[in-house]
Formats: sequence, structure tokens, C-alpha cells
Amino acid sequence: ITVQPTVIPRPEHAFTRAHVSENALKVLYRLKNAGYAAYLVGGCVRDQLLGREPKDFDVATDAHPDQVRELFRNCRLIGRRFRLAHVRFRDEIIEVATFRAGTVTASVPTEDENEGEDVGPIADDNVYGTVEEDALRRDFTVNALYYNIEDFSVVDYSTGLADLEAGMLRLIGDPAQRYREDPVRMLRAVRFAAKLGFRIHPESEAPIFELAPLLGNIPPARLFEEVLKLFHGGCALETFEQLRHYGLFESLFPMTEESLEHEEGGFPLTFVARALSNTDERVNTGLPVTPAFLFAALLWEPLRERAALLQANEMPKMEALQRAADEVITEQVRHIAFPRRFSVQAREIWSLQPRLENRGKRAKSLVDHPRFRAAYDFLVLRSESGEGGEEAADWWTRYQESDETGRSGMASESKGGGGGEGEGGGEGGRKRRRRRGRRGGRQANPEAPRPDPT
Repeated sequence: ITVQPTVIPRPEHAFTRAHVSENALKVLYRLKNAGYAAYLVGGCVRDQLLGREPKDFDVATDAHPDQVRELFRNCRLIGRRFRLAHVRFRDEIIEVATFRAGTVTASVPTEDENEGEDVGPIADDNVYGTVEEDALRRDFTVNALYYNIEDFSVVDYSTGLADLEAGMLRLIGDPAQRYREDPVRMLRAVRFAAKLGFRIHPESEAPIFELAPLLGNIPPARLFEEVLKLFHGGCALETFEQLRHYGLFESLFPMTEESLEHEEGGFPLTFVARALSNTDERVNTGLPVTPAFLFAALLWEPLRERAALLQANEMPKMEALQRAADEVITEQVRHIAFPRRFSVQAREIWSLQPRLENRGKRAKSLVDHPRFRAAYDFLVLRSESGEGGEEAADWWTRYQESDETGRSGMASESKGGGGGEGEGGGEGGRKRRRRRGRRGGRQANPEAPRPDPT
């Protein structure tokens, strides 16, 4: 890795201010006019050079946080270990970070961590340095590219531009040491590789297999945010497959990994993969997603196994499901601490599954349940993964598409559960159900208003 920067003048690179938010430009120019260095850095530079539309604009400067606050009345300083300035506009926050020196430790947020929140032991990372020191403490070469508002050049302090052209994700510095400093970098490697379609450089890839268990040292609260970034970025399925390949998924969801190693009826379990593919489709078409549905899907297989064992010991079905939910959630939060509001919603999605399978006279009250659409989407995915429940999923699809008269008739015909496929069942019903699933539903936003049932 080079120490002297490569400076690419304006005529020789593809970065343009036309794709930079007006608010980010205001921040850059005010810092520049006040005599401070001002750069865009990280994903916004990387993505635009790749021909992608940047979403977030991060600014790096030699101005200290208090000096940034003096320049912007709409500025708020956040974080203790990693002091940042947030310049707030009506519909956007521009994050301004002072150049850092040295490296970070496992208890210190990386440059990608949200709002500098305090997780784990307090450690002072507010040691300011030069732009070169700031670049060399970042994680990957493609994330250490700077756009200088002074002369509109792109500055590369490592091999970022070459790696960008080669589609290569490479850690800055010694990979094993950087992973030990902060094991979350292994998750970021997988996330960026999946998101960008890049290969992880062999030297950056090799230590992951050995060091994956170090994720167990990361506070569970911090891993919750990292999991959302992994699976709500539009490439959840590819991310999931890579996490399993490197042995990282086991550190995040050990019960699920153990369940996925088993086969059912001679076939591998496909529910999780189908659920993540569905999440990708929603994200990439602008539909909402929620952590509740994600965790309900990721923990379904171990929940199902435990509930079956309890039922085998003559425990009633609903009681077994509730007991299994208690056990699975209690064990999972030791690894990833997801907030209680999401675990409550996940429990509701799970508990509605047997009720949806029974159908009958209580259909109307089920449709009015705030978690009905999420539970229905969940049932559809279960049926499509070969777990069963196709007949029930078809029935609920027809029920939602019927008027009040049709619904009353369907509820009467299926009194006591069961219910044949009828004229809407079979392959035709499955096709309608798949079409409805593709249209969206409330897989990820259970609180969203439901359409009028009539």
C-alpha cells in the first residue's frame, strides 16, 4: 500500500458535483471558505466512481468538532468515543468527521457505525490527525477515496482506484490484525462484497475462516444494527450465503445454523433462503421491511424444531409454540440483542401460523389482526418452501380477494378448519398467491394500514 497519495485531477475522473446533494456541498464550501480542508469520503465517492447513485454524503475535515459547530447553527455533536458533528437540514443529515490518527480497537466504533453510539467500554478515539493518517485507519481501500472540494480532485492514499477497477475488496494494513482490532470488519467485508459484486482479496479473505468466532466478543446490541445492514441492503440472499461460507453466520445465529445443517425428507431446508429472497425483492422495489419479519424468518427453523420436540412430549401445539418461542428468543438475544418490540411482533407472526392453518369462522377477526399480513406472507413462504400449508395459503389468498358475501360463505364451508382447495385451490390458487406475494403485502411493515376488506 502506497503512502504518498495519488491525485487524480478533475478532467481525469468521473466524479461530479452534479450528483452530490446541495446540503453536502453547502457544508463543504462553508468549511473551505473558513480555511479548513474539506473532503467527501467513503461510500459516496466509491459509488459514484462505480456509476452508482450515492445515498449518504460523509465529510472529512481538519476542523475539530467544536469548530464545526461554530460554523453551523444547525449542528449537533454526538458520541463520546468517536466525536462527530451532524449538520442537520430539513430532510438530510450531513455527517462531518475530523481526521483521525492511529487505529481503532474492538470497543471503538468504526467509521461506518451509526451516530457514534456508546456500546461497550468507553475508549477515547478522539485523537485527531492528518488526512493521510485518516485514510490509512479506514477499513477497505475502496472506502478510503477522498474528493477534495478545493480543486475537485480525487485523492487515493492506498490502492483504492486500482481495486475499484479490479472489483477487489482489500483491507488496509494487516488483515488479521485489523479483524482482531474490530471483528465487525469481517461482516463489513461480506456486506460490501455482496453489495458491490466484488471479490474479497485472498489475503483479506483467508483470516476470516479462522477469526470468525471473534464476533462472539462484540456486544449483542452493536450486532443488531450490523445484522440490519447485512440483510436489509437489497442483497440479503447473497450475503447469507457468503456468511455461511466463511463461518460467520454461525456466530450470529448459532441455532439457525445448526438447524440448516439438517435435511428434511432428504431435501435441504429452503425457508430462510426464500424469505431473504423475498426481502431483497421488497427492498429493491421500494417496499418497506422490518426487523420483526427478518428475525421471525431467521429463527423459524430452530423454533419449529423445538416446538416439535415439545409436542412429541404431549404438550399442546399452541403451548409448545409459545414455549419454543420463549427459549429461542432468550438464547438468541445472547448473540444479537434485538429490541423487545420486534421480538413481540415476531412472536405474533409465529403464533398466527396455526390459527391461519385452521381458518374457519374466526377468519374475519384474524384479518383484522395488526400482524395478519405479515403472518400471511410468512405462511406463503412456508408453503412455497415445501413445509406444507399450501391449502391454507391458497384459502387465505382467495378470502382476501373475495367480497363480504364470498368471505361469509368460505368461512362457513371451512367451519372447524380444514377446507378443500375448491375452485380457487390447486395450481390456480398457488399462482394467485405467488402474484399477491410479489405485489408486496406487509411482510416488513406490520403496522401499515390494511386495505378495506370489502
